Amino acid sequence: MPSRPQHAEAAPTDLSGIDAQDLALYREKFRRRLPDSLAELRGPADGVVEPPATVVWSGLRAFDLGNERQRMSLYRTVLAEGMREDLCSLLDRDTLLQLWPTLRRLVSTTVCGVWEEAFPELRALAGISAARPPARRRAHRGASAA
Repeated sequence: MPSRPQHAEAAPTDLSGIDAQDLALYREKFRRRLPDSLAELRGPADGVVEPPATVVWSGLRAFDLGNERQRMSLYRTVLAEGMREDLCSLLDRDTLLQLWPTLRRLVSTTVCGVWEEAFPELRALAGISAARPPARRRAHRGASAA
């Protein structure tokens, strides 16, 4: 028996070309999904949203847009997994603009870059400070506890 694998090939020493090509293909995957304009994003701005299983296949399946964390989670997931039709039917333009300063930090750098390159109005929001998470409510202490 041979001591080496029969199909061993020399590993490429320069991976930069492969990495750059893979990154370009990955970026193109997201670019092809983009709407032509943010005006096409006509999803709901309130209520409960149940995305199709092609977008959200595990975990939370219904998102209450009145809940800040669920709204952010829905937008993050749709940006990463949704196709053009999903983006247009599940995302709302005004909500996306409102969430973008925080949301851009939660999505991959590739998704963020593709969206900001395509839509200058998102790029303009890049310098705005991200919103702080909502403060946790403190338990009310009655007058006798003071």
